[in-house]
Amino acid sequence: MRPFAITHNLGILRDFSHLIFPQKCIACEGELLRNEDSICSLCTTNFTETNFHLSDEATMMDKVFWGRVHIHHTYAHFFFEKEKTAQKILFQLKYKNNQAVGNYFGKEMAKRLLMNPSFGDLNVLIPVPLHPKKEFIRGYNQSDAIAKGLSDGLTLKMDLKSVLRVRHGESQTKKSRFERWSSIQTTFLVKDSIKQYAHIALVDDVITTGSTIEVIAKAILEKHPTVKISVVTLAIT
Repeated sequence: MRPFAITHNLGILRDFSHLIFPQKCIACEGELLRNEDSICSLCTTNFTETNFHLSDEATMMDKVFWGRVHIHHTYAHFFFEKEKTAQKILFQLKYKNNQAVGNYFGKEMAKRLLMNPSFGDLNVLIPVPLHPKKEFIRGYNQSDAIAKGLSDGLTLKMDLKSVLRVRHGESQTKKSRFERWSSIQTTFLVKDSIKQYAHIALVDDVITTGSTIEVIAKAILEKHPTVKISVVTLAIT
């Protein structure tokens, strides 16, 4: 069979498959066009990337931690904007059990991090852990899904055992910064295995006040004072 005929037949098969099993956008769940992959063109143009990976100066995310805990470098992929794709993506990731969202954007984030030498010596990715009870109820940890995509894109391992959430608390969303800080100080346990790393990236879905990351980072530094800690998140509010 001629190459043209083979290519033509494969195209027909792809069109038939798309007709029977239409692919959906991971953000809005609308049907993708044949030339679209994972996320539709409309959603792609409806969120604002931070471009923090291109900045030589301190970003607004770096400044979140100033005077609180020493963080080597930070990166957030996009700004959280209500009624836009960013909100849809986080909703799919956090409440719709859509792990594909985290995997997809983790790989996109990895492409940006590879452009920035500050992340060049990373040893490991540590997703912000959920309490086992909450993870069981939700079905998965959204930060794990993002870290998995980052892991694939950066060829780095994930460590899910060195930092554990040992206390199950209520939602932090509506608490003040002081209330959040008070309630999570005894939430995390850091194991001695953390000492094998020289540069860690803590991975989360969204940064609001930064309190959770602050507590984890301080707990890690107490156990391993010489380690470099960076923070990588999908969004920043």
